This record gives sequence, structure tokens and C-alpha cells, in this order.
Amino acid sequence: MKIILLVLSLMLSLNLSAETTFIYCSEGSPSSFNPQVTTDGTSNNASGHTLYDRLVDFKEGTTQIEPSLAKKWEVSKDGLSYKFYLRAGIKFAGTKYFSPTRDFNADDVLFSFNRQRIKTHPYHNVGGGRYEYFTSMEMDKLIVDIKKIDDHTVEFILNKPEAPFLANLAMSFASILSKEYADKLEKENHKNDIDQLPVGTGPFIFSSYQKDNLIRYLANKDYFKGAPKIDKLVFSITPDANVRVQKLKAGECHLVIEPAPADLSSLKKIANIRVISAAGLNVGYVAYNTQKKPFDNKLVRQALDLAMNKQSYIDAVYLGNAEIAKNPLPPTIWSYSKKTPDHKFNLKLAQELLTKAGHPQGFEVTMWTLPVTRPYNPNGKKMGELIQADLAKIGVKVKLISFDWPTYLSKSRMGEHQMIQMGWTGDNGDPDNFLNILLSCGSIESGSNLARWCNQDFNKLIDDARLISDQKKRSEKYLAAQKIFDEEKPWSPIAHSMVFRAMSTKVHGYVMDPLGGDIFTNVQLR
Repeated sequence: MKIILLVLSLMLSLNLSAETTFIYCSEGSPSSFNPQVTTDGTSNNASGHTLYDRLVDFKEGTTQIEPSLAKKWEVSKDGLSYKFYLRAGIKFAGTKYFSPTRDFNADDVLFSFNRQRIKTHPYHNVGGGRYEYFTSMEMDKLIVDIKKIDDHTVEFILNKPEAPFLANLAMSFASILSKEYADKLEKENHKNDIDQLPVGTGPFIFSSYQKDNLIRYLANKDYFKGAPKIDKLVFSITPDANVRVQKLKAGECHLVIEPAPADLSSLKKIANIRVISAAGLNVGYVAYNTQKKPFDNKLVRQALDLAMNKQSYIDAVYLGNAEIAKNPLPPTIWSYSKKTPDHKFNLKLAQELLTKAGHPQGFEVTMWTLPVTRPYNPNGKKMGELIQADLAKIGVKVKLISFDWPTYLSKSRMGEHQMIQMGWTGDNGDPDNFLNILLSCGSIESGSNLARWCNQDFNKLIDDARLISDQKKRSEKYLAAQKIFDEEKPWSPIAHSMVFRAMSTKVHGYVMDPLGGDIFTNVQLR
């Protein structure tokens, strides 16, 4: 018996000391490793949640704000000053290409925000100079100045009160980069490396990237919130949802993002696999480029919306794991309008509207279909084919085209599309994160308003709402804005979907993020 116990003890000690590698089957390649210049969840998982921190963050599994790089903050009575007190002793990660000589301080905060807001900043135009979140939310106009009080105190001066300001600072675009690393790259004339060879304070350290294949990370043993419980993290880039599931079954992945709806029932029957789900804070939609004919005519947009049999998409694409959308906001967010009418599938009325718009015989158009699985649209190609068949019934001939994910995003930001499939998962639990980023006049230039639609009445409502701290009064503005959206139809909202993750039963500590991210700081294998 003593010998058996000794052997078991030795096996256990060896197991505990062995390095653990966690393999995550992700759905696509990141467009950048700097979350300041991206808006898609794929890139955010690969950088914002792994490599970087912010002044404030969301408490795991919630939309509650908690301290992060800032240990506390003070807001002036007039709401125009936010003073942040920074933690001391926080280390930037050392990598093969950079060895930091100092700790995080106020200079890094100023660098990270001034790069985005000041057009003459030496790093502003690096990577194209597009900061979608920052510009869409008009942070460049909101922030008058950022002052360094001392090495561990910074003050943001605003030109008006901004109700969602703290929640916005918890978003990944507000990640803090190393000024020391930036200065080194500037001297070497390699400034572009800052977005592709990242250096952060986050739970993991970037190791290597093989495009469209693998991303490798090492655990940051000095992470100020506590070292991760795994030693290595690998993103196995697998765009096909069915292949992701096969890898999970074969033990080649520990966790997969968005398993195909058709695989969910069989996965739930496998003893060593666990499937979890949650209501998604999301919306999937088809946007019409209102700067291109015939989509400058709202009658055309209304007609196409009525010609889409959305329930058939819910049944065939989501396999019932979604509900039909009618607003740009998901029903799980406050200020969602229940009064928006249900515009049911109606080919007769759609044809009448199209005739009234001057297109009795229809027209030809291209629609871009999503090339990757997204929580708000698990199969862009299949949905495209269903929409194509529906619109043909009113004479609208749709040609389906697509691109790889980074190209899809970059070309859509430039407004090259006519119709396009897209969607959004909320970043901070605030309606402003949907209505402002996706539909404001300012977000046309930044590229996140894919409808390229600017309605001054709508814009005034969402601008006014940001000035108000009372949630009930803010809701009144957002309800009125949704009424304008419904009349104008810059999009056809399609679905609000459930979100699924499938994983090995060896995985412990994984928490579904209400904002759609995959976060591995507290995940372990046992």
C-alpha cells in the first residue's frame, strides 16, 4: 500500500509541475494585434483580452466596472473631469523583441490616447490612422485634454458630460500600450511593428503568429491580477465551424467558439464535452449602403426588408436558437423598444413599395456574405442564399460575393459594398455602444456605420442621450431614435442569437462573457 501511495504521490507531483497548454479553436485571423485599430471580436479575443489592460475593466462575467490599471478614480461634480490614480509596480511584458526598463506609468496612458486623438501625433497615421471606436464615439471631440499630474495620476478633461464615459474606457480600444516600446520602434524606423508585434501588461505575452494558422502566447507570470493558471495559450485558427467541432471531438482543441447549430444536439450527448450557452447581447443585420443607388431611397430599403422571410432564416441558419430582430438594439439591453411593429414577411406589399420607388421590374445588386462564423450569424453563405431566393421573388437579382475576414472588414469600412451582412455584439452594456457606433453620422467616416446613413434627427437624439445621467430620461431618447430607425430602415435587422461554447470537460474556470469575448485568464485544465 505504501508503494502504491508513493507512486500516486509522485504521479500527482509530476502532473502539477508539467506545463499546461490550452488550445482554443478560434474562427478567424485577427486583422491586427492592437485593439485600438480593430472592432471585430476575432481581433479583440486575440489582443484586447489576452495582451492588454485598461484603466478600468469589466468584472468577469458582468458589465460592472471595476478598477484595473487605475486603482481608483474621481469624477468632478460637473462631470467634466475624470482623475485616475494609477497602480505602481505594474510591468510591461518582456518579449524576444523588447525588454522594458521601467514600469507602467502616466506616460503610457497619454501615449495610448493621444495616438488616437491627435492627428499630428507621430503614431496617429501608423496602420492607416483609422480608430473606429474612438472616432465613432466622437472621443476625439469629447476629450479636450489629458493631463499628467505625476507618474501615477492622470486627468481627462471633457468638453461636456458623457454618461457612458467610464464604460467606454473599459472597452478594448482604450487598452494601454507601452510608450517606451513605441519610442524604441520610432528610433529604429519600425513604427508599424507596434500593431503586429505587441507589448502589453496583460495576462498573456505574445510569442508568435502564423497567419491563418496559429497564434501562440505565454502566460505572464508577473501579471498584476495574478498569473494565469495555464502556461501556454494557443489559438488554432479554424474558420469552418464543422472542422472546429471535429477538432474538439478529436481532442485537438479544448474549447471552440460558436459550434455549428447543427452540431449542438450531438455534442451534448458526448460524455467528455460540455456545451454552455447564454442570451447574446447582439444583433445580426443586412446593411444597405445608402450612399449608393437605389438604396438612397427608403422605399427600396423597406421593400427588401418585407421581402425577407426572417423566420425561415431563424429556422434554417440558427436552427431556432435566435429570435427575429426588429430593432438595432437587442432585447436584453435597457431602452429596447417593445413598441416597434413586427413587419412580417409580405411579398405583395414589398412589390408595391418597389414599384412606388420606380423599380417595378426590380434591379441587380451585390450582397457581401460573412466569411466567418459569428455569434450573430453562424452561416453567412447559407443566409445569403436564402435572402437571394427571397429577393428574386420581387425581381431583385442578388449576386453573392465574399472575401477573407480582414479584407471583408477593410473594404466595408471604405464603403465599397451595396448590401452587406454584418452584426454587432455589445462592448459595454450601454445602448450608445450600438446606436452611436453603428448608426451615427460621425461613424460613417470611421467606417463602423456600414449603412453610411446620416439622419440628423436620429443623431441629435443619441447625442442628447449621452449628456443625461438619468437612465429613464436617456431611454426616452433611445426609444425615439429606434422609431426613426424603423421608418428609415438603413438595415434589415435579422436576428438576436443565443451564444454557444463547446469545451472539454477538463476545462474549468471558463466564464461566459456577456459582451461576447473569450477570456482565459482564470481558465485551467484538470
